[in-house]
Amino acid sequence: MPSPAYPQVLVRADKAGTFLAHHPWVLANSLILPVDQPQLGEVVDLVVADGGRWLGRGLYNPHSRIRLRLYAWSEQQPLDAAWFEQQLDLALSLRSGPLAASTSDCQRLIYSEGDGLSGLIVDRYGDYLVMQLNAGCLLPWIDRFAQHLVDRLSPAGIWLQIDSKLAAAEGIDRTSQWLCGAPPAEQLLVQDGPLRLAVDLAEGQKTGLYLDQQANRWQAARLAPTDGRCLDICCYSGGFGLAVAQQRPQLQVLGVDSSGAALEIARGNASRNGLENITFQQQDCFKALEQLGSAGERFDMVILDPPRFASARSQIAAALRAYHRLNLLAVNVLKPGGLLVTCSCSGRVERADFRRVLVGVSRRSRREIQLLSETGAPPDHPVSLSCPESDYLKCLTARVL
Repeated sequence: MPSPAYPQVLVRADKAGTFLAHHPWVLANSLILPVDQPQLGEVVDLVVADGGRWLGRGLYNPHSRIRLRLYAWSEQQPLDAAWFEQQLDLALSLRSGPLAASTSDCQRLIYSEGDGLSGLIVDRYGDYLVMQLNAGCLLPWIDRFAQHLVDRLSPAGIWLQIDSKLAAAEGIDRTSQWLCGAPPAEQLLVQDGPLRLAVDLAEGQKTGLYLDQQANRWQAARLAPTDGRCLDICCYSGGFGLAVAQQRPQLQVLGVDSSGAALEIARGNASRNGLENITFQQQDCFKALEQLGSAGERFDMVILDPPRFASARSQIAAALRAYHRLNLLAVNVLKPGGLLVTCSCSGRVERADFRRVLVGVSRRSRREIQLLSETGAPPDHPVSLSCPESDYLKCLTARVL
């Protein structure tokens, strides 16, 4: 079978090893850029400048720092609609088989690099789908993806979510919109274990809920003390705090977040589920912890689920300092023997480095920290070992003596 003919993009010989290991991101500084660059979303072949060795096939974006995303690793494999549909079906088969959701009607169906579809995320919320685009090169293919999902899943609607920062970085317009169907006539409610939660598909953070924390929320609830006080920092629409409050009705929970809109959803979620042992406060997470510590407030459990602190390698050092400060403030308001659940969603921060943050906090606070559990995202977020960045979520549970 003859190889398909596609335009070629040359990679420097000293950078070729990364792609022999099937890492999908080809940065602009790794390439010898052609005078006439391919168009957005055009299929190209990556070859080594010295010798012409074929490495992979992907989609080009002349505006992005990630100039090329690789998807196919066989020179005989065309990169076309049929190939993408096959990859979508492969991902869906995993979620309808061993990873079928049992106690929730919200689930990650497509996980970017983890499913060999770099830059594409699809989440299910009840009868609706949210498609999050993280790669501009996929924009010309979005309608094909949406139609295939309609054919396979018959959703009531598909919402396309493109973050404004991502759009700027990828050189595309922020065209968040309904690709098909119509928005829910009433507030969309989904089931997460025993909780009934509201989801804002169009205005919510990420795709509406943080589905990567589902299992971690319920683990935290199982480990929570039976009574006392719990502090949930960066609680968004309730998340961890609601799970803890539901499982531990004698425990008083305080959720803190800087977003008033998110807290309105959180309060509605608490009321909807009859949870009277949780309250919410709008405040910056660092300021809240500082003020609580200065006031002598102490808690039996503290949960930290901050936003991403590092988006690039240049931000790693600053991110580690921020994690140290945040966790030190949390330890300072924990009673002896209290439980700390601390998270990082910064893919650039490695697991070992995040664990070392707690080592530093232990030394600074002069308190022993016992690590009880170290988890990440649930199995519907499969990790590609060829792309370490797909293993982004860290969740450490520890007892602070």
